[in-house]
Amino acid sequence: MNIITWIVILGAVAAFLLMKRLTQVTPATAREWLSKGALVIDVRSEAEFQERHLPGAINIPLNRLGDEIARHAPSKEQPLLLHCLSGTRSGIGKHALRKLGYQCVFNLGSYGRAARILEVQGEAGKKGYPVAQGLQPRGVGRPSSGRRQVGSA
Repeated sequence: MNIITWIVILGAVAAFLLMKRLTQVTPATAREWLSKGALVIDVRSEAEFQERHLPGAINIPLNRLGDEIARHAPSKEQPLLLHCLSGTRSGIGKHALRKLGYQCVFNLGSYGRAARILEVQGEAGKKGYPVAQGLQPRGVGRPSSGRRQVGSA
């Protein structure tokens, strides 16, 4: 490959990463919404959620988000903070929910970024690891084994 091809490829990758970062909520804004009762929605698959998840997060896989969000957020004004593994699915989910009329939807980005923003320590949600302080938008004080997952009883 010649130098021009490499420049074009690098430019495209840089533009993609920049756009992805620009569509994510800032840490301060996310914490502010969380203090106002925002729900944390994990749009990863059920298997990914079972492997590890953030305390207080609600699992609604992306392919069921439009059908199941109203069970957890009947008001279109309910603030929602979405995350996934890399930030891509949560970005797609953000746009889908906005099209459905949800007004306060934000993309936390990746699992790691969401954990840092929400100040989660250890491997939250995984058996035997500590549950972080400050991430329980609803049901404060629930043990990590009581986290909600769509479709579970």
